[in-house]
Amino acid sequence: MYEIDFVEFPSSSAAGSGRFFEKAFGWTATAYGPTYTDVQGGGVVSFGFQQDAAARTAAPLVTIRTDDLERAKASVEAAGGVVTAEPFSFPGGRRFHFREPGGAELAVWTPDS
Repeated sequence: MYEIDFVEFPSSSAAGSGRFFEKAFGWTATAYGPTYTDVQGGGVVSFGFQQDAAARTAAPLVTIRTDDLERAKASVEAAGGVVTAEPFSFPGGRRFHFREPGGAELAVWTPDS
């Protein structure tokens, strides 16, 4: 059996990135020395590949599922994240993209009802 159970992002501040995810999503961050922070609580469900040159990111794009997109956007902004793509519809749901303080870009999405 093979399954993705870990994703690692580059960060200009591992501790700052960890604090952001604690504040924005309530996950748990653990520092393993001054340059590495582990964050738990996100759970990986699936992954996909984006071929559209206008939509693909330079690095892997991890998406976080939510049942309230507007609440998640407000939480991201309150925690210091910067929205890089305002909420938009796509086949299957709606999402927005954001950059956390360490520089990694992620997305939050909600499925269509």
